[in-house]
Amino acid sequence: MISRKIGVASLFSCTMSQPQDLGREDEYELHQQNIVNNNVNLNQTFHSSHFIPRVKSYKEKEMLESYYEVEEVLGSGGFGTVYAGYRRRDGLAVAIKHILKKKVSSWTQLANGMHVPMELHLLHRVQHVPGVIKLIDTFERHDSFIIIMERPENVKDLFDYITERGPLTENDARIFFTQIVNMVHHIEKSGVLHRDIKDENVLVDLKTGLLKLIDFGSGTILREKDYDDFDGTRVYSPPEWICNRLYNGRQATVWSLGILLFDLVNGDIPFEQDEQIKAAQLHYKTSLTTACKDLIRKCLSIDPQQRPTLEQILQHPWMTRVSVPDTSNRRRTSPTGKVLDVSTMSSNESL
Repeated sequence: MISRKIGVASLFSCTMSQPQDLGREDEYELHQQNIVNNNVNLNQTFHSSHFIPRVKSYKEKEMLESYYEVEEVLGSGGFGTVYAGYRRRDGLAVAIKHILKKKVSSWTQLANGMHVPMELHLLHRVQHVPGVIKLIDTFERHDSFIIIMERPENVKDLFDYITERGPLTENDARIFFTQIVNMVHHIEKSGVLHRDIKDENVLVDLKTGLLKLIDFGSGTILREKDYDDFDGTRVYSPPEWICNRLYNGRQATVWSLGILLFDLVNGDIPFEQDEQIKAAQLHYKTSLTTACKDLIRKCLSIDPQQRPTLEQILQHPWMTRVSVPDTSNRRRTSPTGKVLDVSTMSSNESL
């Protein structure tokens, strides 16, 4: 499998240029903001001006270390550093992400006049979606934001999972793919376009088989008008972007899902070069059912108008052969009768 991983893509992405020392007390006197989610109607499509996260100011000049223990670097790259950590009051494992304001490429202004990074705004809007990485706290200082997210344990990103195991069986691939399509479906209903659906941004719980979607750093507000900008991963981008520098958000998402499904059942992505993307010729290394190939081919139609909708994907004959684990339950029973806690262990309550 050709390595496509850059920096900390398998963990969480950052938008800062150099690692910062989170242990320096004079650097991290923070204005802490505990952001509480609004109730969200899954059937409603939102506009940026209509969705205002309720922001509760806690206390001026409180230090991050008063509430979280910062530990080792999880990873760093061209866009920055993510740290492991724990919440002091209960030992909850967290990932600590630093966003330097001058490095943020996309901002949004809420109806209340508050400016926040687009990534943070999008993450708020989809917190109700099962499988999306959970936001726990946000700290703001004059030059940056610190985002505290859950840090799932016993997980591996899907890129490494496939690299180690090779192509998945169609049944295993179907279980994973159904979870992902359902997540994306609910995310789009919330008015959000992720724009970087790929194996590196999906975490697999090795005990339960449940998935987590991470990294909304390339995302934007969903709209019907075509987009003329793209910050996602090029080998997952559709041919209309390669050829015309324009794409419909929903149709481009379906293309990326086709790439991901091919990856799941074939052990690697189908295209590496622009000419391959434009030609969209598929070459399988494994023996697959006709139904599986049909779904992949439909998602990877060169004509974006011929691609299925997310609803049509979920209703495809290949997809209707499996029941997906219920991500809404906090506890599940294993085949041996053991009760497994699959809670996200997230918290949005005030510190």
